Amino acid sequence: MISDIDKEILLITQEECAEVTQAISKVFRFGFESTYNSASNKDRLEEELGDLMCMIDLMLDSGIVNESNVMAAKNEKMLKLQSWSKIFSEAE
Repeated sequence: MISDIDKEILLITQEECAEVTQAISKVFRFGFESTYNSASNKDRLEEELGDLMCMIDLMLDSGIVNESNVMAAKNEKMLKLQSWSKIFSEAE
């Protein structure tokens, strides 16, 4: 059974993921420096990522997820990216 507090943490985390997705979409559509209501898309992305990081910390702190399992998955993803993506390629 999921406690009411854990449900709230998960729900807010889900909402923050959607807001990060929206912020990234705005960057792709209009660029980092485009502004709306005096904040750039980069500013909004940074704010939304901070909000998401807060929720991830709350999931770890509350024990909803196990930190070592999350870090192991993070490290696995890094290895996968290093093998197939261009993120770590030297600048041409």
